[in-house]
Amino acid sequence: MQLNCLIVDDEPLSQDVIVDFVNACPELYMVAVCKDALEAGEWLKQEKIDLLFLDVNMPKLSGIGFVKSLKEPPLFVIVTAYPEYAIEGFEVDAVDYLLKPVSFERFRTAVNRSLERFFGKDESEVSKHLMVRANKKSYKINFDELLYLEAQGDYVRFVTTENSLMVHGTLKDFISQIPESLFERIHKSYVISLSKVVYLEGNSVKIGEYKLPVSLSYKEQLLIKLEN
Repeated sequence: MQLNCLIVDDEPLSQDVIVDFVNACPELYMVAVCKDALEAGEWLKQEKIDLLFLDVNMPKLSGIGFVKSLKEPPLFVIVTAYPEYAIEGFEVDAVDYLLKPVSFERFRTAVNRSLERFFGKDESEVSKHLMVRANKKSYKINFDELLYLEAQGDYVRFVTTENSLMVHGTLKDFISQIPESLFERIHKSYVISLSKVVYLEGNSVKIGEYKLPVSLSYKEQLLIKLEN
């Protein structure tokens, strides 16, 4: 089953990017591209829409104002150039918040979160651990014991509350195998457990006994995840 999508954005270049991204995701079907919220409202009357990719700063009616005006709004992902709208977006239950220019990797994360929200997950079916291969042995890593992952060349270091393991592969390989709701990327080389954050200070975060760098490009999303 595909999710029926509307793109609501008044910038042609931004429209083109999101159109290409939607077309690259087999789980999504693009119903229409709308230049403002009023046009999107007309489509909602005609078609069953499951997901909006919604700009905030638009003429006549803002994206957030549009969502607030709907009795039963579909799921929506905010796509905007203005980070100051992040908190307001999550107050109206946005699935995710994408800052322009949007990368496909980040867009794909938003799609995965939308699919999870739409279809739901049986808690009994959600994996609580990951199996990795290191030192010619298979190790079981429980997610509730995992502190962070660190990319080191052709290997990824898994640091847990008990030990650390060097596993062959890339950070990208393992990101798809861990729950997005529990972990967050903070740097090109680091993914952390949100539940293990002690504090965030400047451009670094304390995870257990470790202090790790936070890249500026990931900091806004990390703040949003920590506040929710």
